[in-house]
Amino acid sequence: MESHIPPNKYQLAGVDDLDRGFNRQAEIRWIEGQCHAIFQYEKFFLESPPQTSEQEALTMLIAQLHERGYTQLRTRLQFRGEEYLGNQEIWEEHRDPQAGNVLLRLFGYIRQFWQNART
Repeated sequence: MESHIPPNKYQLAGVDDLDRGFNRQAEIRWIEGQCHAIFQYEKFFLESPPQTSEQEALTMLIAQLHERGYTQLRTRLQFRGEEYLGNQEIWEEHRDPQAGNVLLRLFGYIRQFWQNART
């Protein structure tokens, strides 16, 4: 059962797996006592595994994006429930993984190539 509490929304910006800059919202939802971070970018949809806190869910979402070749990621709280915060909050930078960053990006290109080749 999904909570009736309005979700918090974060502004998430960075560089996608095709080296394009992006700026989208990531939504935090509580479902059956578990916290999920949800992100949609074009046709790409990603949801973190259930976590016990909002920060853990957001951290897991960032890790999943890093695994897919997304880099230079940063977030800031934009909506606390229905309250619009605008630019009041400070950006939180999420460091790219040190080891294999180039490999992650290359892997993203290869995965995108295969996905395009299959369609």
